[in-house]
Amino acid sequence: MKHLKMALMAVLVVAGLSNMNAQDESNTWAIGFGVNAVDFYPANIEGMTTPSGASTVWFDEFFNADGHYNMIPSISRLSVGKYLAKGFSFEAAGTLNKIEKIGDMSVSDLSYFGLDAAVKYDLNNIIGETAWFDPFVSIGGGYTWIDHTGTSNGTGTLNGGAGVNFWFTDNIGLNIQTTYKHSFDSDFVKQHFQHAAGVIIKFGGTDTDGDGVYDKNDACPTVFGLKEFNGCPDSDNDGITDAEDKCPNTAGIAAFNGCPDTDGDGIPDNKDACPKVKGTKANKGCPDTDGDGVVDAKDKCPKVAGPAANNGCPWGDADKDGILDNVDKCPQVAGVASNNGCPEEAKVVSEATKAALQELARTVYFNTSRASFKDETYGRLDMIAGIMNEYPKAKFHIEGHTDSTGPSAGNQRLSDSRANSVRDYLVSKGISAANLTAKGYGEDQPVDSNATRSGRANNRRVEIKLHN
Repeated sequence: MKHLKMALMAVLVVAGLSNMNAQDESNTWAIGFGVNAVDFYPANIEGMTTPSGASTVWFDEFFNADGHYNMIPSISRLSVGKYLAKGFSFEAAGTLNKIEKIGDMSVSDLSYFGLDAAVKYDLNNIIGETAWFDPFVSIGGGYTWIDHTGTSNGTGTLNGGAGVNFWFTDNIGLNIQTTYKHSFDSDFVKQHFQHAAGVIIKFGGTDTDGDGVYDKNDACPTVFGLKEFNGCPDSDNDGITDAEDKCPNTAGIAAFNGCPDTDGDGIPDNKDACPKVKGTKANKGCPDTDGDGVVDAKDKCPKVAGPAANNGCPWGDADKDGILDNVDKCPQVAGVASNNGCPEEAKVVSEATKAALQELARTVYFNTSRASFKDETYGRLDMIAGIMNEYPKAKFHIEGHTDSTGPSAGNQRLSDSRANSVRDYLVSKGISAANLTAKGYGEDQPVDSNATRSGRANNRRVEIKLHN
């Protein structure tokens, strides 16, 4: 047993070495435990013969476990390993066994102890990664003792072998291997095969975010991610990692750094003012059907080109005089270009005159609840008539308004009566009835609050407007 203790102690010493790399590219260590079987028969030992007297040859009855294998019914092999680089790893192992047969010859009371070290090479580096299936070859050496009746005989061995690991998970697997051990002192310890099977456990790797990608290979070690992106997340599953995705929560395309182009106009949604309708880059992704420079969403005539000043609609010519309404001073009356669209004989009412008429109209006062004028109003009405007489071709519209006091139907009738009273007075002063229209609007068009006295006073008014 002292040799087994020495073997196991040596294994632990090897396990303590820290200047080696991980057992694989992610995990630091691997430990294994299981059983071993020692077989002398197929090792072509000089003088060993078959039951018929013929000499044994290499690998003769290699799988005859019942006839030639030496095993004990307990854990009889311990190992520890560390990864070196590029598929190479180092393993140290300690084994014990009981030798009851050497070939076909029965023996007794032979204790077997082995301490071995080997460099292994993972064949997946040649045949391609197979994940769960992990074949390997090994070469190394060791020292083997066989004790007989208290006498210890030991010798160094040169070892070569092959095996496979079957991984159930990323860390736990089944190890099966066989090793040929060539003895340097064959007088007592003969060359032989040692087979082994057991559980192997890899450990030591760190995966901070728990995404299955070890920190060593994780480009985003503190954020849960995907293996195909080296541990980085892709929240919208568009194949572009969040760190490189300008729209990480909306699936997009690589051409637009992960942002979508819903309308397919070549402008990503995050830069498209009209993301659901095809447009042009010049209009920030919005369409301009008539090509007038006004996008359809703001164009009141999207299928007919027109200036932006008229909301994308062409200027009309209401009076059909050939002068567009935007430059026609009399757009409702046919005129001539030399008079800005107004009839040649007509005198254009200036803005100042319009304002003066409006101001005078607001000072037309009526007796309470009546359409008759207060005395001070007649002078103002005469001034209005004087101004209108200067524009015999101009047409004016007289509006009557009330506050909200009293029934609305009554207010409507009162406003009609007052508007017509003003019209009738102006006609009596020589203004053509054809140039005047009058209408009452009741309480429907207040210019101030009806909740105050001053507001109601402002709402009781007459307005005179140029009728185009």
